[in-house]
Amino acid sequence: MPRFIALLRGINVGGNTMIKMTELKAAFEECGFENVVTYINSGNIAFDCKSPRVRKGEPFNSAEEKLTRKIEDTIDKRFGRHIPVMIREQVAISAILANNPFEGQFESQKEMHVLFLKEEIPVEKERQLLEAATPPERFAIRGREIFCHLPMGVADSLLGKSFIEKKLKIAVTGRNWRTTEKLATL
Repeated sequence: MPRFIALLRGINVGGNTMIKMTELKAAFEECGFENVVTYINSGNIAFDCKSPRVRKGEPFNSAEEKLTRKIEDTIDKRFGRHIPVMIREQVAISAILANNPFEGQFESQKEMHVLFLKEEIPVEKERQLLEAATPPERFAIRGREIFCHLPMGVADSLLGKSFIEKKLKIAVTGRNWRTTEKLATL
């Protein structure tokens, strides 16, 4: 049975959208997911689940989309909040770690972040992001992830200024490098 990672956007950050992880875990178990494990209080949930059936002709990622809808609907009904959820198979997290374009180019894990998207960023918006970056911050887009090398920290970066969500209008959820490493082992 495949193992998935659900990344919930913006919960338990700065006192907003508070959801207890024990209640979130129970909601996932009620969905029929197995071996549900949460990691820290910011919306990281690993679970086992049979992949939803994909009908002939449906896109390859429609199984992920079905899981996403199921989780978002469950959270909406149970907690009365619409929370965007990004899903990855756990093996994809290992591939993200192995394909870090900034490997060996950062002094501390605190400098590295990964932004997870529901779908690939359009080419025009990718160009806007890369052009807006101010050294020493760097961004690299690989599929549905944006790798962020932020030597000066998050606060003064495009990420900290919400450029991606407000200017580019792309929903993302970010994780620091340490958390991303942990997701591969949950």
